[in-house]
Amino acid sequence: MGDVYQALADPTRRKILDELAERDDQTLFEICARLAMKHRLTSSRQAVSQHLDVLEAAGLIVTRREGRYKFHHLDRRPLEHIADRWLHPARTGGPMRITMTSVLVDDQDKALRFYTDVLGFEKKTEIPLGEHRWLTVVSPGDPDGTELVLEPDAHPAAKVFKEALVSDGIPCASFAVDDVAAEFARLQQLGVRFTQEPAEMGPVTTAVFDDTCGNLIQIAHRK
Repeated sequence: MGDVYQALADPTRRKILDELAERDDQTLFEICARLAMKHRLTSSRQAVSQHLDVLEAAGLIVTRREGRYKFHHLDRRPLEHIADRWLHPARTGGPMRITMTSVLVDDQDKALRFYTDVLGFEKKTEIPLGEHRWLTVVSPGDPDGTELVLEPDAHPAAKVFKEALVSDGIPCASFAVDDVAAEFARLQQLGVRFTQEPAEMGPVTTAVFDDTCGNLIQIAHRK
């Protein structure tokens, strides 16, 4: 039990356990990103990895490998005699909200240029995380609204998933615009390649374009 108390003594390690209690089975990259975004902790990946080693030695997390990736799972059993904090995470009241979503991109620099210079989003967050970054953009008219993560498609399954969607002509995301026809004309002038021109689909008008990062994106407006 001494190892457990020592592991819990560090505030960063407690936050790691909080994050795993909220969403289990995370990679080192995901844990670093959540610490940076939710707690403003910009520890290096090496430092977070060392914290994870301490937690694993105390029996508070277990790990498994899938290819290049190591996933971390919260083991609540050592806590049964000392705390109830992570056994039953408290749920707060109020409706669930979407604060963040993501698109998988093959090149974060290229994606940032396209999503800001061409589509018109604004960069919100950029935090170095080893070979990649926690990189988000927001709508210029809603800087505190939903963030779009330009997430690296480094996982082998991500590329297969993206290629299947593109092959079947399925957009991976949909963005709202005031006028699809006007946005179609603007983006065409900027050299954006559309796979579907503006089309009426019941109560909405949609169009689909290639984001140059391995995805199809839909734009839509309601009539």
